[in-house]
Amino acid sequence: MRVRALLVGAVLVVAVAVLLIAAFLQAPSPTEGVQPVLATGGPPASVSEPTPSATRLPVAKVQTPSKPAALEIPAIGVRVDHLVELGLTTEGALEVPKDALTAGWFTGGPTPGQVGPAVVAAHVDYRKVPGVFFRLKDMRPGEQVVVSRADRTSAVFTVYRVDRYPKSQFPTDRVYGDTPTPELRLITCGGDFDHSTGNYRDNVVVYARIAQAYLTTP
Repeated sequence: MRVRALLVGAVLVVAVAVLLIAAFLQAPSPTEGVQPVLATGGPPASVSEPTPSATRLPVAKVQTPSKPAALEIPAIGVRVDHLVELGLTTEGALEVPKDALTAGWFTGGPTPGQVGPAVVAAHVDYRKVPGVFFRLKDMRPGEQVVVSRADRTSAVFTVYRVDRYPKSQFPTDRVYGDTPTPELRLITCGGDFDHSTGNYRDNVVVYARIAQAYLTTP
């Protein structure tokens, strides 16, 4: 009888073990029934990108014609809120502004931001008053010039060259000649003052090329 009881008990233990193994195999895994999530590298579609807080947004580097309205040169402390129009004298020379605190744009060239060299001129001084371009000779390559335009855009130029020329050897083609991209020329007088003529002997010319154009928001 004891042997029979032991056999029956062993059978029951085996049966229970078989039932437990079967139940384990049929149980769902922890992730069964959960939809997979794919990492796309971007935010969910329902989340919008934050709007930039800057008041200037980049636009194309080559701009349509628009007259310059203001000029800023941070490196030498220049800010002019109005530019007059300059043409040519009867002798074919560039006109100059009427006073020390005025800067002008040459209307015979492109507007700042168009392809070609836009030209802005101002006095180094006038009747013992320091002019807008009094410190123009101190500019260095890498410094920037910002021209605000009438169409509410701005053109930012980076200086790449600063030269001084005797007025008798002014390089007209280099200053006014065509360029493949938008450029800017800043012109004033420099060098020694000739008391016999009442003029400076040289011209200072700053050459700059377009760095970026901006749309200025209201």
